[in-house]
Amino acid sequence: MSFFRGIAALSKLRSRVDLRSELEDLIPEQQVLGGMRGMIGLLWETSLLDPEEGIRFRGLSIPECQKLLPAAKPGGEPLPEGLLWLLITGKVPSKEQADALSAELRSRASVPDHVYRAIDALPINAHPMTQFSTGVMALQVQSEFQKAYEKGIHKSKFWEPTYEDCLNVIARVPVVAAYVYRRIYKNGQVIPLHDSLDYGGNFAHMLGFEDPQMLELMRLYVTIHSDHEGGNVSAHTGHLVASALSDPYLSFAAALNGLAGPLHGLANQEVLLWIKKVVEECGENITTEQLKDYVWKTLNSGKVVPGYGHGVLRKTDPRYTCQREFALKHLPDDPLFQMVSKLYEVVPPILQQLGKVKNPWPNVDAHSGVLLNHYGYFYNKILTWTNFYYDRYYTVLFGVSRSLGICSQLIWDRALGLPLERPKSVTMDWLENYCKKAAA
Repeated sequence: MSFFRGIAALSKLRSRVDLRSELEDLIPEQQVLGGMRGMIGLLWETSLLDPEEGIRFRGLSIPECQKLLPAAKPGGEPLPEGLLWLLITGKVPSKEQADALSAELRSRASVPDHVYRAIDALPINAHPMTQFSTGVMALQVQSEFQKAYEKGIHKSKFWEPTYEDCLNVIARVPVVAAYVYRRIYKNGQVIPLHDSLDYGGNFAHMLGFEDPQMLELMRLYVTIHSDHEGGNVSAHTGHLVASALSDPYLSFAAALNGLAGPLHGLANQEVLLWIKKVVEECGENITTEQLKDYVWKTLNSGKVVPGYGHGVLRKTDPRYTCQREFALKHLPDDPLFQMVSKLYEVVPPILQQLGKVKNPWPNVDAHSGVLLNHYGYFYNKILTWTNFYYDRYYTVLFGVSRSLGICSQLIWDRALGLPLERPKSVTMDWLENYCKKAAA
């Protein structure tokens, strides 16, 4: 009965605009009843998300990172190793420093056999994120932090084994992720790590791609998906679990489980499924008017247009923009890219008409699948339901990328000695009584 009283109280609170305004003076309604949205209560050194400018990595925007960070080739996309150096140190590395870090990561990328056995114990049709998370958990037995903590390391030195673990996590997750991919989609024919490729290039290579443009795309993909300040589910989860002094493997596995949610990292899968429906029902050559009708059909059915809107951003996601620039440069005539371009023209005005959407613009998930599809990520060039299981792997790509940001920040969490995270919660009765007192 208390549950139903709570629901009734919540409904009453939402209908009492005067009490909501009083509540916001001390305890903002959107924070208590809206998932703590907008609450400033977390230190995150590696990146900051501005509603107007988008993500900044250590103060640098995505265009600035593309310009300043070293690339595999002149005029190419930034190396993820360069961004990792920037996230950890706060400084832009030279090409030589990025290459040295690349070699360091390759030297740490060995994955023990028991990890593969743990993954193989799962059904082959288990979701790729389940298999990926299982692999990361199996790596945990090698945690340097756990060993050091059990020996009684002083807390001022916690960051040192954390640093070792974090670099090992970052180095090994592409190998584990590629194993999952080849296990599910390529009959278990594993491709070993290349002894001279960079981080993004090697990941693409182990997945089975050799097209130089695909390697460039993976470098861009890993870089722009690496971090997104600390309030998103995966980053916050990793920080929260680590605040209990769980080691980086346990913390990152927890972050992956948060990333697997449909409202977070799994959104990229939802985008591709929706675009597939458009193509199957209306064809590739859908007109603008037909596309408008389809968007309205989606909205009127009580669903959202996946890939549009963002919890913080109020303009087009710069991560979407840089992917669009890549497509305009390398695949302007791709029919699915042209579909995404049409959606960019059609969806925002429709969402603005609704009057309820704070951000009608595309986010990072609206574009990445089309780029990967162009370079043969699917069996067929045309998206069909027969390729459904390929879509399910998209979030694993996201997870590999996110290891850079979450692990970089975790090193700083330990270096700064940040405490156990323990926010205060209140009951619905407490909240209702507070509102009554504030109104009086």
